[in-house]
Amino acid sequence: MAGHDSAFKRHKQSERRRTRNRAVRSRVRTGIRRFLSEVESQNRETAATQLGEVTKLIDTAAGKGVYHRNTVARTKSRLMAKLNAMT
Repeated sequence: MAGHDSAFKRHKQSERRRTRNRAVRSRVRTGIRRFLSEVESQNRETAATQLGEVTKLIDTAAGKGVYHRNTVARTKSRLMAKLNAMT
């Protein structure tokens, strides 16, 4: 347990951030899984709409500081490449 008041406050803050970040990351991963399942089933129209939703989720997570901007750019690029490879 924290010995100082400031350490205790810091611990509470980090716990709140950790749970918030876990929820955001979980939503992003779920969206990516849905997109990949649409790509696998060769549903281009629904995959394209899923990609729009996933990119919004990823960008929102990056804005909250959950992901680094380079990680976001790389992930979105790879997902776009999967969608473009469907044609």
